[in-house]
Amino acid sequence: MNDIVPYVILGALLFAIGMVGFLSRRNLIVIFLSTEIMLQGVVINLVALGRLHDHVNGQVFALFLFVIAAVEAGLALGLVVLLYRRRDTLDAERWTTMWG
Repeated sequence: MNDIVPYVILGALLFAIGMVGFLSRRNLIVIFLSTEIMLQGVVINLVALGRLHDHVNGQVFALFLFVIAAVEAGLALGLVVLLYRRRDTLDAERWTTMWG
């Protein structure tokens, strides 16, 4: 039980850092990177809790989240490039109004 506590604390800390970055920043690249940090915190917790219960389920879910994170990073990069070409800025506040 005590051998997974540092991993759970690390995962929670990564998730908290990602959440603060997601909520406090306005740059789209930093927002997407904060999302990736949150996903990595969840992966660490899944693997640690899977090891606690002697199941492979945590590792399987972690592998699934790695795939989701890779797809999300690819889509985010394409979206960031598209948005930068439209308005020459990556400030999220400039994208609050929708126009057709």
